[in-house]
Amino acid sequence: MSTDIRKVHFQIMWNRLISVVEEQALTLVRTAFSTAVRESGDLSAGVFDEHGNMLAQAVTGTPGHVNAMAEAVKSFIEAIGRDSLAEGDVYLTNDPWKGAGHLHDFTFVTPSFRKGVLVGFVASTAHVVDVGGRGFGPDANEVYEEGIFIPIMRFANRGQVNNDLIHILRHNVREADQVVGDLFSLASCNDIGHERLMSMMDEFSIDSLGELRDYIFENSRAATLAKIAALPPGSYKNAMTVDGYGSPVQMKVNLQVSADTVHADFAGTDGQSPLGINVPLIYTTAYCCYALKCALAPEIPNNHASLAPFTVSAPVGSILNAQHPAPVAVRHVLGHFVPDIVLGALSKMVPDLAPAEGAGALWNIHISVRPVPGSKLPDGEAAQSAEMLMFNSGGSGARATLDGLNATAFPSGVHSVSVEALEQTGPIVIWRKELREGSGGAGRFRGGLGQVIELSASDGHEFHFNAMFDRVDHPARGRAGGEDGAPGRVKLDDGTPMRAKGRQKVPAGRRLVLELPGGGGFGDPATRPTLSFARDMALGYVAVPENGEDTLGA
Repeated sequence: MSTDIRKVHFQIMWNRLISVVEEQALTLVRTAFSTAVRESGDLSAGVFDEHGNMLAQAVTGTPGHVNAMAEAVKSFIEAIGRDSLAEGDVYLTNDPWKGAGHLHDFTFVTPSFRKGVLVGFVASTAHVVDVGGRGFGPDANEVYEEGIFIPIMRFANRGQVNNDLIHILRHNVREADQVVGDLFSLASCNDIGHERLMSMMDEFSIDSLGELRDYIFENSRAATLAKIAALPPGSYKNAMTVDGYGSPVQMKVNLQVSADTVHADFAGTDGQSPLGINVPLIYTTAYCCYALKCALAPEIPNNHASLAPFTVSAPVGSILNAQHPAPVAVRHVLGHFVPDIVLGALSKMVPDLAPAEGAGALWNIHISVRPVPGSKLPDGEAAQSAEMLMFNSGGSGARATLDGLNATAFPSGVHSVSVEALEQTGPIVIWRKELREGSGGAGRFRGGLGQVIELSASDGHEFHFNAMFDRVDHPARGRAGGEDGAPGRVKLDDGTPMRAKGRQKVPAGRRLVLELPGGGGFGDPATRPTLSFARDMALGYVAVPENGEDTLGA
């Protein structure tokens, strides 16, 4: 076989490998019980070589899960022991420091054997609705309060499910059917990944992934290094202050760019919080590498070799390298700001490369609905209790040549749960869900808009919610003369202010109103084209000036 034909052959196999993990991820979406996975895509899937190095990832999923999982599989091999791996085994953990950063994310790893020989692993991660403890929120002072902690162990041993583990889980979570169902979905999607991997190897008549791995890694590494080599070497710094919980948090980064490496050092970042906003390093690394990869090498597929030139460090005990037993339940809040910090540093290297800051952290809300004792319900309706998780997104930052995206999850990439789907999962009513006028920062290119969401419990019910919001006191900053995005707000429909973090009650008959933050603008607002501003007014993105005249635009 000629060299050129061989390259084509390997490229076809590489593409097929990506389709294998994409089917694996979609199997999880189709079989999941929780709306976080089924509707929002809060998951990841990937295939790894026999050493635990990621060969390919599914496009479906979130970078926090995928890039954390890229590091996690080696921990599974170490914990189980290579000599103890067996066909039919399935392993799991929700260890925040060896998985995806908090207890609500379960990572499943399945070894793939071919003709009795270990050839690789398939792995997946998904968010489950409940793990017991205080529930999904930031109020705990130790990880022990946040729910049940499952170390790396067997979910199935040579094909036999660990029913003792299932029994323990059922008695430690509020939504047992959903949680256990999602764990079986994770195991099943790995099984599909393994089956499709074997079919691919049959198709191409190979019994090892070694040559394909070498081709993937050699090409990915070379392409990534070429991108890095074209950058101006040096040190580029940035800092960001966000709301935190009880007191602001400052995060700092120093990007050190050399001929073959980009290293992100978070020295100077504040220390651990006593509350659950801390971030394990595996999650900080996941989102830092995601930002670098998006900005510097976006067209190169994600795998071990394309990620290897990007390295991360943070002081032990800092809020971005929290140590056990620190509370980490809402690690996503600060973790989702890591890309904006990194992109801000990159903008000092290449001014038009990075967008302005965006809303960043998802405005996740965990809702616990309960019947009001003694309350009369509408005819034909039964009292219900439910645990629900709703994903909501503010606006992203404007770019050097384009407006920011409205109500879009960046950097997470999850989808919002539709109103119809959410209202089917429990006694909740969504009264309003609309773009928030004027929330995008002004600029030559406007920041993306946040949204307004108004919700209540159904008649005869009330609810508590766990708030995990940010950008209320520290809005997204504009870039290159662009204005800041609007800060977020949390209140009841009668105007009573609510806290941006922590567990709170919404009384029966009251509605909760969330006003999500907007993204920062890019460039001088006075240079915004008149037609763009007129379009904003026509669409209701900005308020029409009181005198009816166009006061912005060039």
